[in-house]
Amino acid sequence: QVQLVESGGGLVQPGDSLRLSCAASGNTFGSYSVAWFRQSPGKEREFVAGIKGGSTYYTDSVKGRFSISRDRTISAIYLQMNNLRPEDTAVYYCAAGRPITSTIRTEGAYYYWGQGTQVTVSS
Repeated sequence: QVQLVESGGGLVQPGDSLRLSCAASGNTFGSYSVAWFRQSPGKEREFVAGIKGGSTYYTDSVKGRFSISRDRTISAIYLQMNNLRPEDTAVYYCAAGRPITSTIRTEGAYYYWGQGTQVTVSS
């Protein structure tokens, strides 16, 4: 069993940066691939970024602005978000699972989810 808890969300202005953190517990966490998803009001939850093995994956709208990383020593996942835009406003979720490469962006490939943290980008 893995438990995930996100933190670091908040209200920022366009162009600002935020760093989201996800603390994981459970002694099997290191064996899972991890990802960040987000959900805006009225929209389905969408893939943002993921790590599988030594590779990282991003949705096109965040490439060059967001960076995902993990620290296995403390079982944490991070999402560094730079140059934030109003359209990045959403609840952000961290997730852990065992997707194959073709399903890294698929919500159903992840077994464990955090409760979410709100990110609001507004002037």
